[in-house]
Amino acid sequence: MKAVPDVDILVAGGGPAGLAAALHAARAGFSVAVAEPRPTPVDKACGEGLMPGGVRALHALGVHPPGLPFAGIRYVQGRHTADARFRSGTGLAIRRTDLHHALADAAAKAGVPILPLKVTRVDQDPSGVTAYATPQAAQVRELLRARWLVAADGLHSPLRRALGLDAPTGAPARYGLRRHYAVAPASEFVEVHWSARAEAYLTPLAPDLVGVALLTCERAPYHRQLAAFPALAARLADAEPVTDVRGAGPLRQAATRRRLGRVLLAGDAAGYVDAVTGEGVALALAGAEALVSCLVRGRPEAYDAAWLRLTRRYRLLTGALLGARRHPATARRIVPAAARFPRVFTAAVDAVART
Repeated sequence: MKAVPDVDILVAGGGPAGLAAALHAARAGFSVAVAEPRPTPVDKACGEGLMPGGVRALHALGVHPPGLPFAGIRYVQGRHTADARFRSGTGLAIRRTDLHHALADAAAKAGVPILPLKVTRVDQDPSGVTAYATPQAAQVRELLRARWLVAADGLHSPLRRALGLDAPTGAPARYGLRRHYAVAPASEFVEVHWSARAEAYLTPLAPDLVGVALLTCERAPYHRQLAAFPALAARLADAEPVTDVRGAGPLRQAATRRRLGRVLLAGDAAGYVDAVTGEGVALALAGAEALVSCLVRGRPEAYDAAWLRLTRRYRLLTGALLGARRHPATARRIVPAAARFPRVFTAAVDAVART
């Protein structure tokens, strides 16, 4: 086993949450390194629409990725349509790979090393953590030593599980599927199409490209899921798919707490309800900032409460929407209600947008 130089903070996972935590840590004067075995860019099945609050969080980090601005959210169900235009700026539709490139470039410019390693185990002592890490497809094991470890290793975090921090959710499993099509967007909104058991998110990524992400509780191929949205399927019938289908799930994940000793959970590893409100990346960025702020203040014990405060509205709103979604009588009234009460719908969307 080979030892590497000590750092203040080791981040396990180089997605948006991990890279944002590394950037905030470097800005605060910590020495930091990121362990990420996957080559850049790292892709993921997601809707690829960044809310205005997330755009501001990126800009505050000095990250200005390419993308297509969008004006708000449109709900569609049969003949019912409801539009909510953002009051707090514009969102940014951006390929997940472009977002990762931008964050990884910012980390490189900040002098943050990205180590091609996967952290598989963590030992703790009063002065720090020892992380056991392996290169991709190799048997050699390295030791990484840090004062703190940020576990940002994703939705199904192996480190969260290894630390005994997984918690049961008791919720029906939901899954995400995503594909891109070479077709012009039909509007300046991210469209959310509703069917009896699923939603389809159409994101305008470029003048000639859209992403279509499906959130569903069904385990079925993408084309069969898309058929549940006849109008949307008809719009895409002659469009050329330009990427393979990518999937993720089950989406709902829970942790008993966000900190154990010198290990702190970030991003999806800290807990995730659902992607229905489109806040994932924005919350990951905000959570990373809150985590580093607690370390700067010398109060790591405050992080769990800070995370709970930061995500409270998301957890309540998303939980309520999913609760209504699970009952057929209320599920079919979501979009008609949004259309009937546009001010309420706009206020709810704008609350999400400010995250």
